[in-house]
Amino acid sequence: MAMQQWPYPRWIAHRGAGKLAPENTMAAFRLGAAHGYRMFECDVKLSADGVPFLMHDATLERTTNGVGFGGDQPWDQLARLDAGSWHSRGYVGEPLPTFENLARWCIANGYLLDIEIKPTPGQEAATGDVVARWAARIWAGVQVPPLLTSFRPESLQAAMQAQPELPRGLLLDTLWDGWFDIAQRLQCVAIVCNHALWDGKLVAQVKDAGMRCLSYTVNDEWAAQRLIDLGTDGIVTDRVELFAPD
Repeated sequence: MAMQQWPYPRWIAHRGAGKLAPENTMAAFRLGAAHGYRMFECDVKLSADGVPFLMHDATLERTTNGVGFGGDQPWDQLARLDAGSWHSRGYVGEPLPTFENLARWCIANGYLLDIEIKPTPGQEAATGDVVARWAARIWAGVQVPPLLTSFRPESLQAAMQAQPELPRGLLLDTLWDGWFDIAQRLQCVAIVCNHALWDGKLVAQVKDAGMRCLSYTVNDEWAAQRLIDLGTDGIVTDRVELFAPD
């Protein structure tokens, strides 16, 4: 699967506004937008009753006042959690958003989304399937679809089977054996690497295969300039206050 034209901007705000607001909350995405960002990265997993919601970690303790695995709790319990007070007093009481909350806000404002499928362990295929189906329904009729990404090939496989027309990207923290063949089998449009992995040879390999080169999480000017000089296509950053998006 190759996209004839790449519709996404170079700069992508990580989890909404990086570290300036509590990650994966609507407050963070609004702050990222206030800094001029038009595309955002988010993490999506499933509640125990199958509702896609925003959270990075498998467990609740770091970013909410909850305890245990987020995926073990139903949405009505998760919706009551405080997802802001861990960050700073100004965000006390900020709730966890559903995936649909963020999606509708992005569409209404003309923003784009990089959706990392972040399954609770053991829910890889189910999460990929549900996220893809919800994304296809919510973005029906919208010109630019979201980009579905994941470290888990099982999640991308399920997403491809559910909604093959949605673009996919393979996330890589290391260049593990077989990654390139799997990316091609999954018909990925992008490889999203730890930024330190990119060099000229790797960029050429990916681009020669018709895929785009994206990087995470880039928070230093020298690193961003190196990636631009290499000809990469997208940069995910926490530093929404430092990098002016194009």
